[in-house]
Amino acid sequence: MDPEIKNKKNHKLSLSNTDRSLLLAFFDVLALNGGFLLSLSYRQDYELTWTLVKDNPVWFFVLNGLWFFLGYLFQIYDLERSGRFNSDFFRIVGVGFLVVGIFNFIPYLTPVLPPSRQPLFINILLPVILILFERALYVWGVGSIITPSRVLIIGAGKSGKTICQAMHGQAQTLYQVLGFIDDDPQKAGELVSIELTDSGKKFKKPIPFPILGPSAKLLEIVSSQDVTILVLAITYEVSGELYQVLADCMQQGVQIISMPALYEEITGKVPVEHIGGQWSVAMPLTHPGLARAWRISKRLFDLFWVLFGLIFLAVAFPLIAAAIYLDSPGPILYTQIRLGRNGNPFSMYKFRSMIPGAESGKAVWAEINDPRITRVGKLLRKMHLDEFPQFINIFRGEMSVVGPRPERPQIVEQLSEKIPFFRVRHAVKPGMAGWGLIHYGYGASVEDALVKLQYDLYYIKHQSLWLDLYILIQTLSNTIRFRGR
Repeated sequence: MDPEIKNKKNHKLSLSNTDRSLLLAFFDVLALNGGFLLSLSYRQDYELTWTLVKDNPVWFFVLNGLWFFLGYLFQIYDLERSGRFNSDFFRIVGVGFLVVGIFNFIPYLTPVLPPSRQPLFINILLPVILILFERALYVWGVGSIITPSRVLIIGAGKSGKTICQAMHGQAQTLYQVLGFIDDDPQKAGELVSIELTDSGKKFKKPIPFPILGPSAKLLEIVSSQDVTILVLAITYEVSGELYQVLADCMQQGVQIISMPALYEEITGKVPVEHIGGQWSVAMPLTHPGLARAWRISKRLFDLFWVLFGLIFLAVAFPLIAAAIYLDSPGPILYTQIRLGRNGNPFSMYKFRSMIPGAESGKAVWAEINDPRITRVGKLLRKMHLDEFPQFINIFRGEMSVVGPRPERPQIVEQLSEKIPFFRVRHAVKPGMAGWGLIHYGYGASVEDALVKLQYDLYYIKHQSLWLDLYILIQTLSNTIRFRGR
């Protein structure tokens, strides 16, 4: 969708992201419950009347609860993905069958199982079919009526280009970037070229976006282009004149959002390179991890998963140990000094996946196709099994199930000199699984460490048991698909 500058009002419906989510959820509820009721009508022991709903509210509470719990967990309410039916088809089908399948086999809470297979098949299939039909209608029907939010970016520097790239590359169905506002007279009338990388094709195509004028003409441009969102992408203090113009735009119903906030929302990262003097964006004075109730909940969550992890470790240890020793004689477990919460050092346990003496006492990043990795080590890394001894660290309270990956002291010292805010990662316990790990994988350079830091800071600011559960589900999915290092 190339940016088009129009001099007339846009008469399509414009909705906020929250309104879009509520609309999509409303349609899902209609389709799911409608499919369920229709499936009951195929069974002779139920009559399709309002009394059926009134007398059995638990059925609908459980069914919808399962749908929204698993739906949000498996991201079928990602608005960008929901705007393209083909990209979400299999995910919706999977969640639909999982929800309806679980629902039909919950005793005492749902309708009794039918005596023949045919009604049971209809019970499971019909709601899924209606949800798919409804989602297709949303994309090709409602989606053609709802227009993306029309966006102007204030500031055509590096920060402005970065948020433009994020919106156009990762949220194209939600935002239409019209251009930039910039007070630099040398930039007047220029086209700002934004490079995008197409996933899977590995090439870049520059897309031009115009600089529409200075901030003094902002109100006029907002009105003529029917702008709904202004993104403040400047790293210096807002002047009194700009502040007044922004206030005037707010009176016209225009939403104003900072570049770091919108970038976080779109990418799940904190833009540490683009915060300027807003240091609290990357180093929040308050975050969920400071609350005592959260720390207790997090510890109980960790101990719950440690129970299963240590049982698995006890069962699998003999087989894994034998495979490691036969492939490359040497120690089975490998320990490294890592830095935990508050920068405290601890010994982290791993199954050995490299040849003995691979580092010779020097901290070295593991590379892709690293020759030091053994044959069994490659398999362990692909399935993340080399990390399972860290359940011992979690039990001891040195690590958490979910958190930023712990680093070695030498690497922390090196990265802290080159990357601002790197030590903020130590505000929480390090984790065996992490937000940065599921989005970016393992790093092997300073550049990789910077990207992972942005994910880690996002996790610190937004940590919750819900986010932890989502990260664990994605980690398990990567393990099953052999998507480790």
